[in-house]
Amino acid sequence: MNKIHFFILLFTFTSLFSIAQQKPEDSDKPNIIVIFTDDHGYADLGIQGQLSDIKTPHIDQMAKDGIKMTSGYITAPQCTPSRAGLMTGRYQQRFGLDENGTIPLPLEETIIPKRLKKAGYTTGMTGKWHLEPNHIEHIWIKEHMPELAGKKLKPSDIPFSKKLPYMPSEIGFDDCFQGEMIRYWVNYDLDGNDVEKQHIIDKRFRLDVQTDAALTFIDRNHDTPFFFYLSYYGPHVPLEATSYYLNRFPEDMPERRRYALAMFAAIDDGVGAIRQKLKNYGILDNTIIFFISDNGAPIKIEKKDLMPINYPKASWDGSLNDPYVGEKGMLSEGGIRVPFIVSWPKGLPKGMVYDNPVSSLDIAATSLALSGLEPKKELDGVNLIPYLSGIKKGKPHKALYWRFWSQSAIRMGDWKFLKAGSREFLFNVETDNHENVNLIADYPKQAKAMKKKLESWASDLYYPGIPDGEIGRSKKWYDHYFKE
Repeated sequence: MNKIHFFILLFTFTSLFSIAQQKPEDSDKPNIIVIFTDDHGYADLGIQGQLSDIKTPHIDQMAKDGIKMTSGYITAPQCTPSRAGLMTGRYQQRFGLDENGTIPLPLEETIIPKRLKKAGYTTGMTGKWHLEPNHIEHIWIKEHMPELAGKKLKPSDIPFSKKLPYMPSEIGFDDCFQGEMIRYWVNYDLDGNDVEKQHIIDKRFRLDVQTDAALTFIDRNHDTPFFFYLSYYGPHVPLEATSYYLNRFPEDMPERRRYALAMFAAIDDGVGAIRQKLKNYGILDNTIIFFISDNGAPIKIEKKDLMPINYPKASWDGSLNDPYVGEKGMLSEGGIRVPFIVSWPKGLPKGMVYDNPVSSLDIAATSLALSGLEPKKELDGVNLIPYLSGIKKGKPHKALYWRFWSQSAIRMGDWKFLKAGSREFLFNVETDNHENVNLIADYPKQAKAMKKKLESWASDLYYPGIPDGEIGRSKKWYDHYFKE
């Protein structure tokens, strides 16, 4: 290495160290955007290099301008618990929200935007929330609406007055344009005006509406540090797309796959528009963007190609989890290992691939650190910036944990111990075999040690312990994907 190269590397390292150590008073606080897709399989970004039919040039460029995580994980293979883990930065099992159909996000929990408001951030969101009470949450209904307990309910049986205290507009978000399909709970309009909190109808393609809401938020708040949660409702069913996106893909493919690709194209266009908007305001370099999915794609084993027009809510959403085993609802890699990108031009390297395991839990801890707030002991995530910038060596996590339905799992280094009912597996997930070869008979001591650590973690949860016995509702998946 010649002297010029040495001094360039020294300057780069020194700059990164300075940024990692800076307090807010020393520099502008970075804007923070979290883009959260829905039922988005690991394979479905071009930058993943798994499939040739996916077209996501803007997201791919964001990864090239930032860092691609190859071992990015979510805390549950299902939407409500995974969103609760993301928003709180805590394992959702600590407050009893293990799965859909139990409780909403408890009001006692503090979410990211509420914390960041203390650091002077303006906060906003659009898209899917799914953390308010709904008609299948039997534990909450029994406590708060006992007259309905045990009855078969429809969504309208839960009055909005019961949902309102749990809505993002009430628990930490300043600007809200919350909604999944055509009905939105808003306190600003797409012309940038404040409005009284109300429900509105916008019948345009939902992903375009959610992008527009994000762009309007930036227009309204580009001159102050902000946190924005863009929770795209896609490619989750019901599948839909406009011809503007569908025409980018040939018709000689499974129709559900074509619709999923079109929805990814809409999300990708949205990411491109957001980055361009940030660039126009001169704030792209000091905006950190996280891109992650709430869980893996629902394959439903057969990948039935039911026509979206006739079967919009059929289970397979057209997304894929290649090369990983399993799907949404499973604690195999296909259910919890998801696309995960972090981009912050001012503070992180460009074009980096990061292989150590990271979690959606880390977004809260990282956001707090960037805002200048003191770390909170109750958070389960870690500040990723020192690791991604090279200031800290080693792995951010000694272990990551999961518990869902009849399943539990732990990852330590390259090893993963998975338990489904009474069936136990040990995998080296960083080999080409990942979860195709059960190594438990070859490394029984490794499996025993990991199981003990998993049990120790689970002993402190709201509902202690790890499941055993029958696999239950996930049995068909384990019989299919893990044939013994």
